[in-house]
Amino acid sequence: MNQNFDIIIVGGGAAGFFTAINIVEKNPKLKVAILERGAEVLQKVRISGGGRCNVTHACFEPNELVKFYPRGEKELRGPFHQFCSGDTIEWFEKHGVELKIEADGRMFPVSNSSQTIIDCFLKATQKLGIAVFTGQSVQSIFKKENEWKIETQTENYLVEKLILATGSNPKVWEMLQNFGHAVVSPVPSLFTFNIKDSRIKELPGVAAQVTVKVKDTKLTSTGPLLITHWGMSGPAILKLSAWGARILHDKNYQFTIFVNWLNDADKEDVEKKLKELKKEHAKKSVSKKSPFEITNRLWESLVLASGIEVETKWADLSKIQLQNLANQLTHGTFQVNGKSTFKEEFVTAGGIDLKEINFKTMESKLHENLYFAGEIVNIDAITGGFNFQNAWTSGFIVASAI
Repeated sequence: MNQNFDIIIVGGGAAGFFTAINIVEKNPKLKVAILERGAEVLQKVRISGGGRCNVTHACFEPNELVKFYPRGEKELRGPFHQFCSGDTIEWFEKHGVELKIEADGRMFPVSNSSQTIIDCFLKATQKLGIAVFTGQSVQSIFKKENEWKIETQTENYLVEKLILATGSNPKVWEMLQNFGHAVVSPVPSLFTFNIKDSRIKELPGVAAQVTVKVKDTKLTSTGPLLITHWGMSGPAILKLSAWGARILHDKNYQFTIFVNWLNDADKEDVEKKLKELKKEHAKKSVSKKSPFEITNRLWESLVLASGIEVETKWADLSKIQLQNLANQLTHGTFQVNGKSTFKEEFVTAGGIDLKEINFKTMESKLHENLYFAGEIVNIDAITGGFNFQNAWTSGFIVASAI
């Protein structure tokens, strides 16, 4: 039985490492070990943000920051007042990593490489004497009086405090259910929509600023939409998938969306504008040039979908054709059949029920000396550095509490 440690952290990802480093920095006497089931640590950090690691987001006001979390908005308000994005920037600077802000608010290491973050964490764990064990898949967890017993395939550990930072790990969730914790069943979040439709078939790579609504729900989202080989992606779609994670799962990912390609333009206003264009450009062909802020290729596709021939002149448009075109532009109906994972960003909605966690300490309300950090709890965010910010904040709070 290995009793060389005061604290075991299960999970060698972002939250696990950040928690470990902060614990020992605050109290160098504590002996801490990280157990990682895989052959390598920090794998998700490596691939995140296209290999650049989107560390956080340039949103520095806790009450604004919480709005990016479909699950966890209410609970994270207090924690973000303790450790927010500004604190993250300062922490990494102190540890030799400078971050930069991009135009959309996402923040990356100046090096543009996730390896910088990995090196920073590995260097800190070595310097602080934190033990890191790989290939340690936890088989069972027991509570023995005031101690926790953790069994892996090869080792048994006995510690006073246990921190779980295992992300979306069904096996660990199952163990926690045996301890009486409620787990909100996991469903995917942050995914793209599979759509087969002649209007977008030839347009992969085309983007537009849109408003998207899901039929028969309150789900709506605005932002950039990207047409892909398999359907639609981009922030507008990903936001919709995050906020609608449960609803869309219940629909088995078969549903109808309405796309306003002109963002928030009103159908009546667009029809009026088209009538003016009919007068102004009478002799020009309709399909050639987009009069709106969408690409010529998308415009031509929507013109054809409105029953207007390629060579038709503005002057020859019928009232019905004008109405059809206004409809295609502001209320295009698309059928979604299934979803695809967004890049390598596997984000899951679900996890330990938030009611069972003390958010001042991230400690279990059911079991003393059991703490949680990162995505193991039922908190998730949209894309843009917010899921990492939750990892840093929860890790910092666990460390402070311990």
